[in-house]
Amino acid sequence: MKIGIACDHGGLSLKATVKAILAKENEVLDFGTDSEASVDYPDCAAPALKALKSGEVERLVLICGTGIGMSIAANRVAGVRATLVHDSYTARMSREHNDSNCLVLGARTTGVAVAEEIVAIWLKTAFEGGRHQQRLD
Repeated sequence: MKIGIACDHGGLSLKATVKAILAKENEVLDFGTDSEASVDYPDCAAPALKALKSGEVERLVLICGTGIGMSIAANRVAGVRATLVHDSYTARMSREHNDSNCLVLGARTTGVAVAEEIVAIWLKTAFEGGRHQQRLD
C-alpha cells in the first residue's frame, strides 16, 4: 500500500517513529515538514491531502501537536475521512465503522508506544461496510 505522511513542527517528534512503522510493509511518501521551525498546519497538510484525494496515496497519516488542527484541515477536503485517534479502540472503530483513510495523531497528547499500537491497528483493520457504508454515503 502507498501511504502518505505529513506533520507540522509540533508533530515532528512523532513522525520518524510512525514513518518507520509504515515503511515496514508499505511505500511511504513523506510530505514534510522536516524541521522544528514554526509552520502552519494547513500548509503542511495541503500537499498530502491533494495526494490522497488524487489517489497518489491510498491512506494518509497527519501529525501535529494535538491532532486537532490537522483534523480540521483534513476534513475540509471532500472524500477525506480523517479521524483523530487516541487509543486502540478508536483506531479500530475509525476503520471498521468510518472507513478512515486519514489517521491523525497528536504528538503532544499521544505517547510513542500508544502511537505505535494505533498505527498497527489502523493499518490492519478492514472496513465492515454494510450499515456503515450507508452512513458514509
